[in-house]
Amino acid sequence: MDLGFIILIIALGLVLGGVIFMLIYTLPISKRVYFTQLVRTDKEKWGRVCSAPENQEQQAMWDAGIVWADKHQDKKQDVHIENDGFNLYGEYYDFHKDRCVIILPGRCESLVYSYFFAPPYEQAGFNVLVVDTRCHGKSDGKYNTIGVKESGDVLAWAEYMNTSFNQKEIYFHGICIGTASAIFALSDKGCPYYVKGLVTEGCFVSFRETFKRHMMADKRPLFPVLDLVMLHINHHTKTNVYTQKPIRAIKQIKKDARVLFLYGEKDIFSIPKKSQQLFNACAAADKKLVWFKKGGHSHLRINNTDSYDNAIIDFFKE
Repeated sequence: MDLGFIILIIALGLVLGGVIFMLIYTLPISKRVYFTQLVRTDKEKWGRVCSAPENQEQQAMWDAGIVWADKHQDKKQDVHIENDGFNLYGEYYDFHKDRCVIILPGRCESLVYSYFFAPPYEQAGFNVLVVDTRCHGKSDGKYNTIGVKESGDVLAWAEYMNTSFNQKEIYFHGICIGTASAIFALSDKGCPYYVKGLVTEGCFVSFRETFKRHMMADKRPLFPVLDLVMLHINHHTKTNVYTQKPIRAIKQIKKDARVLFLYGEKDIFSIPKKSQQLFNACAAADKKLVWFKKGGHSHLRINNTDSYDNAIIDFFKE
């Protein structure tokens, strides 16, 4: 047998063995990352508590939101729907208007977090619905599907607002993964006429893209852990993050939708270059992009309160 051929076989065997060893070594790591970050392993996880009390801005947002909600206790109604086999819970703040915003928080956050984003909508003449997304707060669920199946919950909430409270116009306000749910909802062929649009803060072009940046920030190994986590998502939820992503869905949203994009120049997870791509891809004829110089991911309003609120209020005056 030719010596070169033997060397080639040995080299291929070593490479294959190395790959197998790496997979055996990293599979438990990827599983631990997946169940820590994307699976509600017990009922206390992602409950109605501040997700990061050690973060001063996060705690300040939480406290300010509580003040807003306490101020409007006389306007609040506890609400509940069932969708896709899950009991889902929310709070409806009725300011006697005929249009409503549904605020959709990011990963790990309950409806209490959403209080913080309600004031500009109150000023703009909206009723406010805050919800515990599936797997969060009081709502049922175990697995996060990165906005894909949550979009059906969003449409169910919109229908409930329209039929039960006669809300003639419904908008979504999404933060990070909450926006992904809203984009998938707006691109759904069954999206009803009374769902008019979206205000998005910090949405990502794909979950793999933003999760990669989270792993880099946490100094976790990327290869092959990142894609193994994506495979765990597919295995447990049948969600394909490689094909089911906002950058694709936003090309299919209703052309008559109105979309306001709010992005931070210092966002390290939904970075400006990718954020601009998402805006450019948006199929809505009426769309606007506003940049903020201060504030990290999901922390734009706490750093730019007046300009953030005015961007929303002015958008609904136009």
